[in-house]
Amino acid sequence: MTLKSRIAEGRPLLGTFVKTPHHAVVEVLAHSSLDLLVLDAEHAPFDRRDLDVCILAARAAGMVVVVRPADGGHSAILNALDCGADGVLVPHVRTAGEARAVAQAAQFGPGGRGYAGSPRAAAYGGVAMAEHRAASAARTVVIAQLEDLEALDDLDAILAVEGIDAFFIGRADLTVALGCASMDDAPVVAAVTRICTAAVAARRPVGMFIARPGDTAQWVEQGATLFVLGSDHGFIRAGAEALRAATGLS
Repeated sequence: MTLKSRIAEGRPLLGTFVKTPHHAVVEVLAHSSLDLLVLDAEHAPFDRRDLDVCILAARAAGMVVVVRPADGGHSAILNALDCGADGVLVPHVRTAGEARAVAQAAQFGPGGRGYAGSPRAAAYGGVAMAEHRAASAARTVVIAQLEDLEALDDLDAILAVEGIDAFFIGRADLTVALGCASMDDAPVVAAVTRICTAAVAARRPVGMFIARPGDTAQWVEQGATLFVLGSDHGFIRAGAEALRAATGLS
């Protein structure tokens, strides 16, 4: 079952961000019980070669892999999908117009993704054009990240855009946009709740990042189904601190 179909069915999904641009990190996490990995090319130093090798590692282990590009530009989306990513998580989608542009950029057709039969996504020329286009349409996931005040102003119109598979709440940037100091501040919680409520009413899948995994159940009750929590960096730090605590050494 593809990520696209799992999202559409509303199945709870759990992933994590990968901040280290190295295939070994991806390979280790690909053997975990997570549902997907998100290569964070927005906030970590991934270039196209890094994405290519890391996507290869994920696919080799049968792990779903999504790329968060630095922006919603055509080239960034094209690079991720040609390398074989299952989809893109596009940051800072502020308006319905931007959402439509992102959806178009991820698909083949006029004004959309440029076609080539040579990359990994097309089996290096081993798949006919019609087959590749159909498979891409059926498989490619487009997730719009909502994290700006403009997105709140245009929320209903954004949620109505066709071609977006899910909406992801960027809670950290939303906190900054609202002028708050903590993701737990009342205006932030109210904004997250508002997005979830609107998404559920529009029958659109919604997900989010939250700092405390224990809060997941609370947001599942609000209709969220897609959670990308923590990161490889966080796991390393937590493991090191747990080791210190377990030894009892000061």
